[in-house]
Amino acid sequence: MRKAFLQLHVAVFLAGFTGILGRLITLNEGMIVWYRLLFTALTMWILFASRKKFQKISFADILKIGGVGVIAMLHWITFYGSIKYSNVSVALVCFSAIGFFTALFEPLILRRRINWMELLLGLVTILGIYIIFHFDSQYKTGIVIGIISAMLASLFPIFNREFLKRINVETMLTWQQTGGFIVLSVLLPFYLQRFPNENGFVPGWENIGWLLVLAWGCSVIAFQFSANALKRLSAFTVNLSYNLEPIYGILLAFAVKHENKFLSKWFYVGFAIILAVLIIHIILLVKQESKLKEHADSGIS
Repeated sequence: MRKAFLQLHVAVFLAGFTGILGRLITLNEGMIVWYRLLFTALTMWILFASRKKFQKISFADILKIGGVGVIAMLHWITFYGSIKYSNVSVALVCFSAIGFFTALFEPLILRRRINWMELLLGLVTILGIYIIFHFDSQYKTGIVIGIISAMLASLFPIFNREFLKRINVETMLTWQQTGGFIVLSVLLPFYLQRFPNENGFVPGWENIGWLLVLAWGCSVIAFQFSANALKRLSAFTVNLSYNLEPIYGILLAFAVKHENKFLSKWFYVGFAIILAVLIIHIILLVKQESKLKEHADSGIS
């Protein structure tokens, strides 16, 4: 359990860089995601094939896993779209709504009872976002897109947890990135007609450097750690722990882009509420783990 938590939080730390990279890369959101998928999928095929990590799976499983990759691709496009229409800090706070959507969707998809405590914590997170939305209406479009992004992001860890019961991490991740890349490649010409990229199709060297950091650090490495954690932890625990991502990302946005100069006090009020939710959830998890350990010890004795 401790190893799973460590892997999860390393993945969260790496994911915290994605927001500021979305601002540093001067391509539009569609192009960012297309290159991210291209570099990530190529790296995974080469790396995992050389290490003989691929597992033979059925064509039906490839389609299902690829479909989840499409959901992930749509999440990234809306996430970077939220950054472009608002800023890194607002987009990352909206991402915290992932806990609410997971508490709602996980019982429905997996046919389990609703955990009312998880749902309540998720609703409090939504309250924090609403406070920012209500008093900082200049970010309205970015907030709406960011909430859609969080809803999409809540889905693929739920499906991934089921895949990982019979398919290894490397196989699952590679087919997901490949599926997302193929579908986006088909849709990209239509997307660029509606949302043209002002800086052209081929990125400059600086953009390529940041894209490689995004693909290798925030995708290849972070995804493996996150998927490994999913084997031991619930999808809700993984998603709610990702509320640390805004903390890392916002601090980077403050340091690199000085976004703190453009945020009102209501942003900090909403963010404080979301941070309190995370702390409460960690306390509950620690208590739950202690009870399980005590129960196991009493069983042994």
